[in-house]
Amino acid sequence: MDTIKGRILVVDDDPHAVEILTRMLTREGYACVSAASGPAALTVVRGNPVDVILLDVMMPGMDGLEVCEHLRQDPQLRQIPVILLTAKDDLETRARGMTLGVSEFLTKPINKRELLMRVATQLHGRELSRRLDETEAALGTERAKPS
Repeated sequence: MDTIKGRILVVDDDPHAVEILTRMLTREGYACVSAASGPAALTVVRGNPVDVILLDVMMPGMDGLEVCEHLRQDPQLRQIPVILLTAKDDLETRARGMTLGVSEFLTKPINKRELLMRVATQLHGRELSRRLDETEAALGTERAKPS
């Protein structure tokens, strides 16, 4: 039986972009769920544990940066790595994203190799953090978590 490398939430208002990203990731062994809007993304992530979120910046209604704000305010969701996908590669968007705790940025059109490397890096970091939490629990200590 094949093992799943990780669960990825793909959020984009463009169904074609979602299809392409999902296809890239599933071919590499990732399980994907998707959402077509910011509010839908928040609903999906609350009902489906995911390891990484790929989040489009420019969406109608609630943009990706607003979604990230909501994620970071929720204690159950704030530790999920977010990779922002943007066609708007400007300093202001990156600075705001970094302030909100975005893990990575990818500029559209997305390069498959770079996408896979960045997802793998975020999954590895998340696994290391989980192991550290387990070790600290076993030792009866706790590290300070970023807020």
